[in-house]
Amino acid sequence: MSKFYITTPLYYVNGNPHIGHSYTNIACDALSRFRRLKGDKVLFTTGTDEHGQKIKEAAAEKGMEPALFVDTVVPRFKDLWTKLNISYDDFIRTTEERHERVVKKILEALYKKGDLYEGEYSGWYCTPCESFWTEAQLLEKNCPDCKRPVAHIKEKNFFFKLSKYQGWLIEYINSHEDFILPVIRRNEVLGFLKNPLNDLCISRPKSRLSWGIEIPFSKDHVTYVWFDALINYITVCGYGDNPEKFKTYWPADMHMIGKDILRMHAVNWPIMLHAAGLKPPKTVFAHGWWKIGEDKMSKSKGNIVDPHEASDRFGVDAYRFFLLREVPFGMDGSFSEKALISRINSDLANDLGNLLHRTLSMIDKYFSGIVPKRRNIKTADDITRALIENAKSLDAKISSSMDKVDFSRALSAIWALINNANKFIEQKAPWKLSKEKKEDELKDMMYDLYEVLRIVSLSLWPFLPQTSDNMIDQLGLKAAKRNMKDLSWGLAKPGTKIKKGKPLFPRIET
Repeated sequence: MSKFYITTPLYYVNGNPHIGHSYTNIACDALSRFRRLKGDKVLFTTGTDEHGQKIKEAAAEKGMEPALFVDTVVPRFKDLWTKLNISYDDFIRTTEERHERVVKKILEALYKKGDLYEGEYSGWYCTPCESFWTEAQLLEKNCPDCKRPVAHIKEKNFFFKLSKYQGWLIEYINSHEDFILPVIRRNEVLGFLKNPLNDLCISRPKSRLSWGIEIPFSKDHVTYVWFDALINYITVCGYGDNPEKFKTYWPADMHMIGKDILRMHAVNWPIMLHAAGLKPPKTVFAHGWWKIGEDKMSKSKGNIVDPHEASDRFGVDAYRFFLLREVPFGMDGSFSEKALISRINSDLANDLGNLLHRTLSMIDKYFSGIVPKRRNIKTADDITRALIENAKSLDAKISSSMDKVDFSRALSAIWALINNANKFIEQKAPWKLSKEKKEDELKDMMYDLYEVLRIVSLSLWPFLPQTSDNMIDQLGLKAAKRNMKDLSWGLAKPGTKIKKGKPLFPRIET
């Protein structure tokens, strides 16, 4: 049994979850479910980032203490993950005691090693990004990341010797092609590393910010939120508390993130780990953004897509399907209700829903709802053999795509089989076979269609878990523990009683 440890970033709780949060978690969920199908030992973690100045300010706006404020926001994330069928194994909050212990342990280790030092900072600070910038890094006197105003600050802080390990990181990235994906993000990081790294300020004075994890060797400082949050990835898999678990799962197989936090994960984090004597994650995958037309979604523009509302209106699986199918994973996508409805009506209602409903209706009509027995496969004609070979190759096609984190391609392979089966019905014309009393051919055909649907129902589980369960129920199967081996052809049992239900995806009239 192989292990697979995948993480989402920890989401900042100064606002409600949005489409970007749901996109990352749905992607991680699909990969986790696929790995479970393969029989891997999976650890899938997510959680919330709860320290820092933005949290304190958001709490103050509500007239609340930060601890109480974060306690009111965290359930909104958990509720959304439940609604979207996110099958995480552990949810970590940076305010938990287990996490605080590990953060302090790492700080002490780096301090004793001489990789942390106290110094005076004088320069520009961006509160929304919680980042320091030099004069040269500013963009028209604004933060180069969020483009918002910065404030000039002068204070004593602790710094991490990031620059000491720049050469090591460049060499590591060049010798590990899969460390940063997709390739465009790898090139982006290497481009950034052509310039000298500044040492990282990893503390904030309590006189300015008290909401954070106290530095163990300075009661006057708390830990910088981005140094604190990244450490969750080792906390949650047992570092310091459960050596056996940590040995099993670390290094992480994949950190799934949005491209806006690439630098923290592909520069700061691997150097932090290396300095602490730990291995970097195997892959940092930075996906793209969802836009409205050509505009990035933002609260100020009022064009945020609410995943609660979208999944309520169109269905959870339709929402999941659109995000995973519409664009190649890693690229930016354009969200619109028109495109979502088109996917529902075309792919989900016309193709998948129609195939299931037609097939079960014919088994009901011709064989009283009982799956017939098939003759020896040698009797199959060329049209049938093509369908069967397509079904037999689905396992390999999905595995190849998912290994490349290509959800759209994996779903395209499943839909190619679905469309093949719909065409097969038109080519074989079962109504003619029935009229001409070709009983054996009709039995063979119904068995083959049923078997295609059984394979499709299993292959959809990583992407559309509710739909997969619905199909399995209508096919008269038990939702037992699923396995990729079940995608083999010929496992359908003649004599199975189907339970035809309502269409999976009713068309949306516009």
